[in-house]
Amino acid sequence: MKTALLVKRFTLSGGKERYVVELARALKQQGHDVHIFACQCDQALLKEIIFHPVVSRFKIFSVLNTISFIRETAKMLSGQTFDIIHSHERNYTQKILTLHSLSYCEGLEKYSFLRRIDQKYFSLRSLLYLWLEKRQMKSPWLISVSQVVSRDVEKYYGRSGNIVIIPPGVDTERFNPANIKKRRKQARKENGLQENELAVLFVGSAFQRKGLEKLLSEIRDNMRLFVVGKGDKLAKFNRLIKKYGIEKKVILTGIQKDVQKYYALADMVVLPSSSEAFGMSILEGMTCGLPVIVSGNCGVADLIEHNRNGLVMKTDSDLGKYLHQLHSKEERLRLGTQAEETARTYTWERVGLAHEAFYKQVLENKRHNNDRSA
Repeated sequence: MKTALLVKRFTLSGGKERYVVELARALKQQGHDVHIFACQCDQALLKEIIFHPVVSRFKIFSVLNTISFIRETAKMLSGQTFDIIHSHERNYTQKILTLHSLSYCEGLEKYSFLRRIDQKYFSLRSLLYLWLEKRQMKSPWLISVSQVVSRDVEKYYGRSGNIVIIPPGVDTERFNPANIKKRRKQARKENGLQENELAVLFVGSAFQRKGLEKLLSEIRDNMRLFVVGKGDKLAKFNRLIKKYGIEKKVILTGIQKDVQKYYALADMVVLPSSSEAFGMSILEGMTCGLPVIVSGNCGVADLIEHNRNGLVMKTDSDLGKYLHQLHSKEERLRLGTQAEETARTYTWERVGLAHEAFYKQVLENKRHNNDRSA
């Protein structure tokens, strides 16, 4: 199949971007002719994948930049012959669209009543986003990355037909128990961790939404929390760290190229998000054989059977209880072993095969409709 994938940035930084890179690689390995339409591209990632540069306009206005990307790619694709054109950005001109995040409507629900009214009816930026989102939800075919996203689409847009779920994969050659074990002793030594000290890992950049505040309040004397990522509202979180008296217990590492090192030193991975389309840090942690704690609001919770291959929070009060449970080395080993068994099947090759099957379904549906109209 000759396939066009549309994404603003073809790079490995960002969950959506990595998804597209790995999907492109998997499709190429399966023998497909893969073309990338993007504004920004890491040339080292192409490897026989054809790149079509897209002009980026209105860079400081995200919604206008998105509309510009839609119009530019539609113009570039006009008259070209592709079997499949698949957008990974907000779009209303293509037949296949992947939803990598929850809806803008869902985000508005978290505002106070007055601010929600202001954003929904008086903010030009919000009005444009809502207009764009309403149009994109009418795309003939949707792919979502989790049940959480699919339920969100049904709740706010009444859409449940022609939508399939294809969760992200994980690089099992990079993230696996053997690699983690090799690096564990040195990684812990470099960070001054004592043998009996529990290393709790939190990976992500939207600290507020991902529930870092909840986690900070549960850090105790025999724990060390490693926060990997560039977060929002840093001043607020630094105040909380000081308030709880855990300045020596919390390490804010910022963005790290070598995130594997932190999985190596960790005893568990925690993501208590208030909302999350998926949650890659949990899947990566599971693949490394680490026990995980995740809120039921995260898409990755679809993969977890509570107390068998992970711990799923129903309420915020569960977090302290589950952290206490993972003080037990036996519990960490039991849950981590089952987690790895589950996660190792979620490869990027599997993602590629799922897309290939989906594309064939779309093409068969198209042929069937053409035969009926002939």
